[in-house]
Amino acid sequence: MLENLLTPETRTDPYPFYRQVFDRGPVFEAADRFFVVSGFEEASALLKNPAFGHSEPEVLPDPHENEPVDDQGRVVRSFLGLDPPDHTRLRRLVSKAFTPRMVEQLAPRVEELAKELVFKAVERGEFDLMTEVAKPLPVVVISELLGVPLADRDRFERWSDAMGRALDPAFLIAPETVEAAVAARREFVGYFRELAAERRKRPTGDLFSDLVSVSDEGDRLSEGELVATAMLLLVAGHETTTNLIGNGVLALLDNPEQHRKLAEDRSKIPNAVEEMLRFDSPVQLTMRIALRDTTIGGLPVGEGAQAVLLLGAANRDPRAYERPDRFDVDRPSPRHLALGQGIHFCLGAPLARLEGRTLFDTLLGTGRAFRRTADPVWVKQVTLRGMESLRLEFA
Repeated sequence: MLENLLTPETRTDPYPFYRQVFDRGPVFEAADRFFVVSGFEEASALLKNPAFGHSEPEVLPDPHENEPVDDQGRVVRSFLGLDPPDHTRLRRLVSKAFTPRMVEQLAPRVEELAKELVFKAVERGEFDLMTEVAKPLPVVVISELLGVPLADRDRFERWSDAMGRALDPAFLIAPETVEAAVAARREFVGYFRELAAERRKRPTGDLFSDLVSVSDEGDRLSEGELVATAMLLLVAGHETTTNLIGNGVLALLDNPEQHRKLAEDRSKIPNAVEEMLRFDSPVQLTMRIALRDTTIGGLPVGEGAQAVLLLGAANRDPRAYERPDRFDVDRPSPRHLALGQGIHFCLGAPLARLEGRTLFDTLLGTGRAFRRTADPVWVKQVTLRGMESLRLEFA
């Protein structure tokens, strides 16, 4: 059934398919010990339920030199893919370096970059939103924050794209996609290992230097944990925002009355950004495993069973939203699951929101109307929803 997610029609617009899934029930067992969750309350409850978590890290008997493993031979993951107590420890350490104050201090630089990118687009008249605005803004911000050279941006994007394509559930991924992701991860690891060695010798005051030195009662990040964290921040630090910008602009173009409202009253932008996250979520699904016998939406779930949470479907649950398929910048306090829930709520949410608000304020502040000049080109994956290209022109 979920193979339908791979069709070109569903990649372009997955929401009719999600409605079919939801109509079977907000939770149902699609195959033996495999559950599909598409209801808002059910998905929210599962994400906050400690009875659900992640699989154990893979054990590599003969690891590649650029594959960090712990003393038990297990692949070192970022805290995003771990359960307590490992998740608790790592997230606490990273939070000491990646602070709300640090994000607040980025606001002037984010505004400067947004103006530079948008004004260049205005001068050109016709441009590709994704390659010329939506991708560069968060990539430059997170690169500068981590203290990695912007000259390496093309490599980061190539590695990130390869790893992002492997985020889909295993049964939806081609073997060559996995191979490309593994190769990209190893290149990433080698790069950050060298950078970590430099920062230990000569700290430069950036976030990566802080991560190298951060401690909590004597606890520090191991080299593998440091590298895995840096990779997570770099990849997640731009993928979500890039797709928020692209999907949000497309929603405005497809809903001209909402576009006009927002252009006339930019004080609505913070609420509109939340509606964009709900309406066309940058992250469409996630997976969990039952760590012990439990329930989902009243259904019994045995230990070891898998659950796929269709976040894009949950964010349009008609029980949770009035007219869920309508994009409405005035929707009262739009709750959504686009940034997660519970212990895995997105650590970078404040930065993604800052970048999204700033970019839309800058774009709409030009006073120039814009329109599509070609159909959008969607990325060929299902976990992350976004476009490779969206060509626009200013009037």
